[in-house]
Amino acid sequence: MGDTARVYTFVLIMTVVVALVLAGMTTVLKPIHKKNEAIFNKKAVLAAIQSKLGEDVKASDLPDDEVQGLFDNKITQYVVDYEGTPISQEEVEERGYKGGQAEHVDMKKEKKRPEAERFFPVYVYEDNGEKIYIITIRGSGLWDEIWGNIAIKDDFATVVGASFDHTGETAGLGAEIKDNPGFPRQFQGKSLYDSEGNYTSVVVRKGGARHPRYEVDGISGATVTCDGVSDMLYDGIKKYMPYFNSVKI
Repeated sequence: MGDTARVYTFVLIMTVVVALVLAGMTTVLKPIHKKNEAIFNKKAVLAAIQSKLGEDVKASDLPDDEVQGLFDNKITQYVVDYEGTPISQEEVEERGYKGGQAEHVDMKKEKKRPEAERFFPVYVYEDNGEKIYIITIRGSGLWDEIWGNIAIKDDFATVVGASFDHTGETAGLGAEIKDNPGFPRQFQGKSLYDSEGNYTSVVVRKGGARHPRYEVDGISGATVTCDGVSDMLYDGIKKYMPYFNSVKI
């Protein structure tokens, strides 16, 4: 009985020690994790204006301090509601987004809200008198959610660039929306409207783009993901139209 009691005591002590160590590590590492996650998300936003960063510059490779510097000096953040009205930082924080900036808005959570109650993040990049509006959109792929950042000129009709990500699309197929740099590069210069002025968004076309003005080539073998990207672009960009209309020159 004595040996058994000692074993139980030892196991109990070790369990408590391990639990305390893990809890301590979580507490210590949490701020680091949050900082890394914030930088990762900012790089994804900057990837949508890849063409503006420099020919040999890749957003994902930028040093953290340079990423933060770009956000501090060249990007203004807004949060707008469904009607395109800017929301105050206090109102954003009241919803539970500490910091109250566009970068703090969780689009996954917002997507679960009734459409008319959602908040939408907007980033405005300004350099040498040029303004580019970067919006965040979210949709569904083959297996799970997909999302992206779309950069649009201040004519609100021309795409400057795009970046995409996903939760669990198939490697070598749907995952190519993120893994293949050639896919988002196709979006540069595309129009959100056809030649007659009708809103089309940008269509990802299976078998190859038929309308170079507003279509891009789809990914072979990833029809459902590509259709998901098309739907996400059409619906997601359209939700920002009230805001675009309010700031048009």
